[in-house]
Amino acid sequence: MFVFVRCKKKEIMKKVKALVITGFGINCEEEMAAAYKLAEAEAEIYHLNDIFNGITSIHNFDVLNFPGGFSFGDDLGSGKVLANKMKYKKMDSGKTLLEEIKIFLNNGKFILGICNGFQFLVKMGLLPNTKGNFDQEVTLTRNNSAKYEDRWIYLKKNPNCKTPFLKDIDVMPCPVRHGEGKLIIKDKGIKTEILNQNMNAFSYCDADGNITSEYPLNPNGADLDCAALTDPSGQVLGMMPHPEAFLSLYNHPNWGQLKRQNPDISEDGAGLKIFRNIVKHVTSSINL
Repeated sequence: MFVFVRCKKKEIMKKVKALVITGFGINCEEEMAAAYKLAEAEAEIYHLNDIFNGITSIHNFDVLNFPGGFSFGDDLGSGKVLANKMKYKKMDSGKTLLEEIKIFLNNGKFILGICNGFQFLVKMGLLPNTKGNFDQEVTLTRNNSAKYEDRWIYLKKNPNCKTPFLKDIDVMPCPVRHGEGKLIIKDKGIKTEILNQNMNAFSYCDADGNITSEYPLNPNGADLDCAALTDPSGQVLGMMPHPEAFLSLYNHPNWGQLKRQNPDISEDGAGLKIFRNIVKHVTSSINL
């Protein structure tokens, strides 16, 4: 006698794939890759030349990431040389990387740039890109303090900002590590568009979430007290603070007191939420 058993087909969930760029002075690639792995995505680190030489393609990934560091020693302004390389160097495909990035975004994918990565996105014209023509509209330049700022600050999310990276975040502590983090907006028209389209994603604030220009709560004197920008679509996020440096509660300099005040506090760092957000968002779209 034969018994037939109908087995339910096992659903295989596709994992989000994150590409983390390194090379030419970028030095936070391992932390960024760790963030995606903790968020249950696949993360691969490639030197930028591997992209230019066709060893891998950005189109094999769901999220393109530009970590912090000191690309080309910041000798011509933070991120400027790297931005020019992306805009003008032809790849094996015959296109520039900027042209490939435009296709990447048209396919509904996402880009994250942190610190030096934010500086690069700004100087490439990917942020804020209010007119959609990829012209540079803002810059990131020397802090008002005229020194390198290495401190913990607080961030207040714009509640109307639509990027999925920042879902369900309100006030977040985070470290900054930069010498050129001051956002300067080209003119009043661009500033108005940034405000009208809620592209000022994070502002520097105090522990209670009150946005401030006061130093050192605002470590650089940025226009609009801006710590992060998105493009109009919300697909591109750039931020000066380092969420990948706050993946565990124990990264926080005051973790002991936080633990005593709240013994049930999560051992996840607040920065991990950004990576979990985008992984969850992309997972829901690729597994429809």
